[in-house]
Amino acid sequence: MAKATGKKAPSKTEITKNIADATGLTKKQVAAVLEALTEEIRRNLGARGPGVFALPGLVKIEKRKVPPQPARKGVQVRNPRTGEVTIKDIPAKPASVKVKVRPLKNLKAMVQ
Repeated sequence: MAKATGKKAPSKTEITKNIADATGLTKKQVAAVLEALTEEIRRNLGARGPGVFALPGLVKIEKRKVPPQPARKGVQVRNPRTGEVTIKDIPAKPASVKVKVRPLKNLKAMVQ
């Protein structure tokens, strides 16, 4: 669980400005690079892509298909007012796609 530090994450404008200052590129060029990176991630995680994108040394983004879950009987629940016992049914879940972002070695070393 993350600690509440009172600081907010930098905005896209702040990130663009910081990268532009660090690299000597213009803000428009940095924004174009970020848009190209976004498009590359979309292409790799899309329907025709391999389902995996790695930002070398930082993160690995994976697309996972989750199979459907059938409906099933749940646990017995006792109503504290009436004492009545009911069985809660757990509804079925359709198949879905999850995105998993895993930190790589360099990112782990940065935050320790």
